[in-house]
Amino acid sequence: MQIDTTTALYSAQSKVPTVNKDVDDEALHAQTDKFEALLLKTLLDTSMKSEDPLYGKSPGDKIYKSMYRDQIAEASSGGFGLSELLFNFLKENR
Repeated sequence: MQIDTTTALYSAQSKVPTVNKDVDDEALHAQTDKFEALLLKTLLDTSMKSEDPLYGKSPGDKIYKSMYRDQIAEASSGGFGLSELLFNFLKENR
């Protein structure tokens, strides 16, 4: 039995993904926003170590406070300019 593999090899070679710069830029911008959110979270963790009257003393209060600061950091990322600065730097040096 003879199997013709030329068409299979040709179809596999034709499915090589092409690079779309817009998609790459969006992915890079998303990563720089996440990095900025991480820096903001670290800043918030350091600055908000005092007792917060929003949450009382309960077994999970540290978890709630951490989740609260996570949401603040994610919501405000991309608005401080660090993400844009890092994005432009990485895009130029790509």
